[in-house]
Amino acid sequence: MARYEVLSEDAMATIERGWRRLLEEIGIAFHHPEALRLFREAGQTVEDDVVRLDADFVLEQIAQAPSTFTLHARNPERSFEVGGDSMVFVPVQGPPFVRENGLRRDATFDDYCRFTKLAQVYDDFDTAGGLVVEPNDLPLDSRHLDMQLALLTLTDKPYGGSQVSLTGALDSLAMAEMVFGGADALARAPSLYTVVNVNSPLLYDGRMLDALIAYARAGQPAIITPFLLMGAMSPASIPAALVQQTAEALAGVTLAQLIRPGTPVVLGSFLSHTDMQSGSPGFGGPESAIGLFCSGQIARRLGLPWRSGGGALTSSQVPDAQAAYEGLNTMLPAFLAGANVVLHTAGWLESGLVSCYEKLVIDLEIVRTLREEFTPLEVDEASLAYGAHQEVGHGGHFLGAEHTLERFRDCFYRPLLSSTENYQRWIRNGGNDSAERATAIWQAALERYEQPPMDSALQAELEEFVTRRRAELGD
Repeated sequence: MARYEVLSEDAMATIERGWRRLLEEIGIAFHHPEALRLFREAGQTVEDDVVRLDADFVLEQIAQAPSTFTLHARNPERSFEVGGDSMVFVPVQGPPFVRENGLRRDATFDDYCRFTKLAQVYDDFDTAGGLVVEPNDLPLDSRHLDMQLALLTLTDKPYGGSQVSLTGALDSLAMAEMVFGGADALARAPSLYTVVNVNSPLLYDGRMLDALIAYARAGQPAIITPFLLMGAMSPASIPAALVQQTAEALAGVTLAQLIRPGTPVVLGSFLSHTDMQSGSPGFGGPESAIGLFCSGQIARRLGLPWRSGGGALTSSQVPDAQAAYEGLNTMLPAFLAGANVVLHTAGWLESGLVSCYEKLVIDLEIVRTLREEFTPLEVDEASLAYGAHQEVGHGGHFLGAEHTLERFRDCFYRPLLSSTENYQRWIRNGGNDSAERATAIWQAALERYEQPPMDSALQAELEEFVTRRRAELGD
């Protein structure tokens, strides 16, 4: 389907002048001596920890990044392309809490494993990501080891490496090297990625830069993402936020190319608003949708793969109608704007504080519906079904027609969650609403889960590494 673009050529030129001016006159702060050294050696202006970047130099650097690349899975059938016309779907990432069958509580490692298994069961997900929930019952300094081991053994899809510390990044890369044949093989065929968030406005902190530098040196892609809530982390204006988002992201992409020219990157966006009455973040509103349309258009102009800022995002506290319509209002624009990577595809609740099992199923229904809508319509002589009219004639019905009987099993989309029962039958079957039906669906999906095979010697090597590193980290 054609991309939905809302910016005129004049508007695009104005935004480009804006991000150029922001980079050249105000600059970006980098709290990392190695980053500052690289920029200084590249001839950029460095004063204290602020780098003022020549915009033409930035464009030269980002031109080295591939417009498409492949992420390679442990199971080659699970590998996928990033960029171009492809879309990659990732479940919710990062919440410290979960909601399960009406109960909100701290997330645990068991939740982490269950969400990872669901990401393996459902082909709608191309990857489980790296942090479907924060396992609060594991020690903070070493929990990345358990999460990486789970991703490598419970799924056979590409996955996300830890980025919360240099230790986490290096351990993630070391484990990936065990699985994929060493550092050189991993660099030739990237198999894991990371998400580098900008500490907006206009600042990269030390932890995120540690991760960016480590993954770029290893040739693994980073999704470089400003986090902008207009009115808080950016001016209260969509054009101003787009300028800031572009400047921040391009500064990180430039650094990645200075570290390893040609390393794959994804231009990230995460743009929403702040509720001016409460100060809380707002998701699923019209500003997010407009920001998505514009962000996709800008990314295509720059020739980079693009991560959309949603996802089925919502501010709702429960998996209700608000959660569904706000989720749709960020997911549909991501499709229309041509997103290549969609984080928080399913399960996001309560402004990202909660991973919800029931919301995951609701959001999968949205994704599946949109995928059907975006499948090109085949129009040919057979699809006109002239013979069916000859058979049925005037005033008849097509339920028993040969054309219908040949096609009824798969002629229409079959919902995962939605109910089409009449009222009486719905009552007889329990009168369950969508959230209650979703509970039964995700529980049944977990029962279908089958762990993908892994060589026993390799699994033992990974487990030994995790045990040893956990002890070295003091846990």
